[in-house]
Amino acid sequence: MGGPPPRKGNALDRKAHWPLQLGRGGRARHRVSWLHLDLHRATRKRQAGAQHGRQPRSRCGMDHRLGGSGVRVLDRAQPGGGDVVNARALDLLRRARWIVDERLHQGGRRLILAVPFGWLLLFFLLPFALVLKISFAEYRLGIPPFTDLITYTDQAYVTITLAISNYMSLLEDRQYLIAFLNSIRIASISTLITLLIAYPMAYAIARAPKGPRTFLLFLVILPFWTSFLIRVYAWVGLLKGNGLVNQALMALGLIDQPLLIAGSDWGVFIGIVYSYLPFMILPLYSTLEKLDPSLLEAAYDLGCRPWQAFVKVTLPLSAPGIIAGCMLVFIPAVGEFVIPELLGGADTFMIGRVLWNEFFLNRDWPVASAVAVVMLIMLVAPIMIFQYLQAREAAADAEEKS
Repeated sequence: MGGPPPRKGNALDRKAHWPLQLGRGGRARHRVSWLHLDLHRATRKRQAGAQHGRQPRSRCGMDHRLGGSGVRVLDRAQPGGGDVVNARALDLLRRARWIVDERLHQGGRRLILAVPFGWLLLFFLLPFALVLKISFAEYRLGIPPFTDLITYTDQAYVTITLAISNYMSLLEDRQYLIAFLNSIRIASISTLITLLIAYPMAYAIARAPKGPRTFLLFLVILPFWTSFLIRVYAWVGLLKGNGLVNQALMALGLIDQPLLIAGSDWGVFIGIVYSYLPFMILPLYSTLEKLDPSLLEAAYDLGCRPWQAFVKVTLPLSAPGIIAGCMLVFIPAVGEFVIPELLGGADTFMIGRVLWNEFFLNRDWPVASAVAVVMLIMLVAPIMIFQYLQAREAAADAEEKS
């Protein structure tokens, strides 16, 4: 936040530019505008009095507006008198203009920040509140297929019914626990494979010249131009028994009989890695591009080998990109439904398929909502814990520096 702008020119020249900067809303705008108007009137009155030979007054009617300091019009007998306005009053006006501008800028920043918060409130918190409400309802045959939480009786009594049986069923039925654990396992392995593939690619793109770099980024983003369902379904033809992958491996003499890839966990791994690879590359590229090459040169000068410089310099500095990319891959992979349905088998039982079955086959919306709430808590809780630890570490570092 900078100070008031420097003064240039005489008082009337400066005053002529102020209304253009102060003509933006609020009570403070009108207060400062009145100060300019009074200043202009005082100067004009002083000029008119000098033309008619009247003795100028030492003060004008602005004392109450400037907290008692006032704006004094100096007498011609004083050095530098005549139409020169007290510098202290001009400083007060300039400072008031600066304060008003800062407050207006702060209000604009708050308004800009309110837009994404309103978006999250409308498209995340409200749907989640609806799902949470349904998770405490009871199943019934009808439309909608759940009971109301709040009912009104004839005696004007209000009855609130919260059913926790939906959450208890998740603990009692082992299939839900197996689905949760299987989803976390598949998502974790897929995220690790994606990271191992994406990191060298992001590093190569970040170190490439500007022209090839733009083309390589275009190739990374290009799959988004095709439908997600079509891209996943294309892998069915590639990975099936007589697909292109098995035919190529048999032609090279690497295998004697087709591999069972589609319909197994490996098919799900391939589908998730292929689908979410750009979400890992882009955050890593954004972080690696900002690394200073002189840090690696300094590490080499200190006797580090290339792999030591990578482990001690590049890898720690790229940790924010690694964390962001892993979160962007792991979170949607846990609740994935399309990829396990098309590329997985009967043993690939993930929580996304459980949600689909409960919602559309069993039409048990309360249980499905309970599954969704538990899955959301499982995904959000580690993120919140990580952010808390990171904030505490940053506060500790700031304390040490101070």
